Amino acid sequence: MKKQKVNRKYNFPDADLYQMAMDSIRLAKRDLEHFKRGYQYDGHRLKGYYDRCQRFVEMPDDDELLGDQMVVTDKKYEAAEQLRHAIRSVMTRVRLAFSNRTGRYRKFGTAKMGDMTDAQLLFCGRRVIRVARAQWDFLADTGLNESHLERLAKACQAFELAMNIQQDKVADRDIHVESRIDLGNLIYEELITVCDIGKDIWAETDRAKYDAYCIYDSNMEQKRIAKQAP
Repeated sequence: MKKQKVNRKYNFPDADLYQMAMDSIRLAKRDLEHFKRGYQYDGHRLKGYYDRCQRFVEMPDDDELLGDQMVVTDKKYEAAEQLRHAIRSVMTRVRLAFSNRTGRYRKFGTAKMGDMTDAQLLFCGRRVIRVARAQWDFLADTGLNESHLERLAKACQAFELAMNIQQDKVADRDIHVESRIDLGNLIYEELITVCDIGKDIWAETDRAKYDAYCIYDSNMEQKRIAKQAP
């Protein structure tokens, strides 16, 4: 059963979430006696909140993960081009023996090689090796030899490895993004809890301290004003 996609519970940047969380932790430390006495929110829970924030800020963000993915994707493209070149090198010699309209030529299956998917290209490279070895008697006078097929086999191996590395990197990115969203949601929920407690503590006694816990509200208000500015 496919896992349901994880969605963010907040609609502002992760950097803003981290800063708001750290501000709330600073305020909660100041008022910890009130948190413990009236709401059973102690220093141990606050430390857990802080530790999650530190893990969050140390996690690679999607720009970093995408950059890593792009690097291995470029390497896969390079390996694909090397494989195509190795296939063309063989097929140039095959054409010396067979017209590209003959069945013997078409058995190699290299038509429209530039439009092939990664899997099709890898399959094609291995098929060329297999079909060429099955027709040595017909290709003897073309200059094709085992070294050409060994080069093609190595190009297939290198491309397959590059494909696997790229696919692993895509999967790693998906996992990291999901983990970051999960952790961000936990931090956001704790942020709301801390701010709600802090506002409840000071609602009737200290307006300034009450306002200090309106971190989320004030942040959204600042964004609203910024959007309205000319």
